[in-house]
Amino acid sequence: MNRTRMLPNKLTQALLVAVIGSVAIVGCKKKEEAVAPPAISEPAPAPAPAPVAATASVTTVELGNAVGPDMKLTATGTTFKPKDTITVSIGTATSDPAATVAGKVGAKWTYANGAETMEVSNETKDLNLTGTGSTNFQIAKPDGFPAGKYKVEVSLDGMVVQTREFEVTP
Repeated sequence: MNRTRMLPNKLTQALLVAVIGSVAIVGCKKKEEAVAPPAISEPAPAPAPAPVAATASVTTVELGNAVGPDMKLTATGTTFKPKDTITVSIGTATSDPAATVAGKVGAKWTYANGAETMEVSNETKDLNLTGTGSTNFQIAKPDGFPAGKYKVEVSLDGMVVQTREFEVTP
């Protein structure tokens, strides 16, 4: 009798172990599916930089006393005669060759009379600058400039960007 009782008990125990094992396996599988590795995300693309407005700059400053038909200096120098017409040629460029940039180019001419500095001329031009270009300013005195040291200050939008010294000799 004892043996028949054991049989159902062993059978029941075996079924119970099988059911528990199945539940454990199914539970493990669900956990594996639920614990998927995190998706690798690409970093968000950086926002496009804001467009930079084109700028203008003074690239060259030359002095001379002869200008060709193309408005370029044909004779440059830093020493002039009293009755010369003195020209400053100012080369400009824009940071974007296709862009047009409004700018104010100026030339202030001064004469050093001992310790005193005297203004000879001060002129500006409002321009629309595109790519590379050249702007000229001139001074002349029919009865002749006094001999001595002179200076021209070139400005762009009110700021002095380059200076050139020159001399008038008899």
